[in-house]
Amino acid sequence: VQLQASGGGLVQAGGSLRLSCAASGRTVTTRGVGWFRQAPGKEREFVASISWTGGTTYYADSVKGRFTISRDNAKNTVYLQMNSLKPEDTAVYYCARSIRLVPGRDHEEYDYWGQGTQVTVSS
Repeated sequence: VQLQASGGGLVQAGGSLRLSCAASGRTVTTRGVGWFRQAPGKEREFVASISWTGGTTYYADSVKGRFTISRDNAKNTVYLQMNSLKPEDTAVYYCARSIRLVPGRDHEEYDYWGQGTQVTVSS
């Protein structure tokens, strides 16, 4: 499985970005997918996850109400719509495939990781 994250960039506070995670190789359509982020000097943290059907989602408290995770299994792609961005959202964002159908927040549940895409929010 190869995961390609894209869509990052520089945006002003209050702006929006949509990240994409495209999978190739073995499919991710029967697995959950998660987004994590890592800011400089900080540990990688959970952002959001979605079950293989798309019917169950989880969010970190810090992004709840601002970020929305979704997936299009026909395109083997998972999205992260990020609205009302804040400077503290600045990080490298990674997508990852879960070993579970309904993924959780623990990074140890994820076996394949994308290369990351940089999101920078200016104040």
